[in-house]
Amino acid sequence: MTDKRPRPGRPKAEPTLQIDNERVRVMLWRFSPGAETGWHRHGHDYVVVPLTTGNLMLEEPDGSSHTAELRAGASYSRLLGVEHNVVNPSEDSDFAFVEIELK
Repeated sequence: MTDKRPRPGRPKAEPTLQIDNERVRVMLWRFSPGAETGWHRHGHDYVVVPLTTGNLMLEEPDGSSHTAELRAGASYSRLLGVEHNVVNPSEDSDFAFVEIELK
């Protein structure tokens, strides 16, 4: 089983709720260098709209991780049930995206 506690020294990503109604939840996520979301499971289908270009590391429940190369404005979607910890692996660049959950 994977240790899902935050790693010491990692800052937390900063979520800002923009919209939350009966149909959607829109969250702005800002990551300083090294910041993480913390472990979570998505309870809704969702769309991510990157605001910056760069890489994010996705840590998976089985202990593996992979790097996603994202481009500003190039949206992608995922189905409910995804579980992961999202980390900005950069040592010197911020990263931001908008996450739209479809209720």
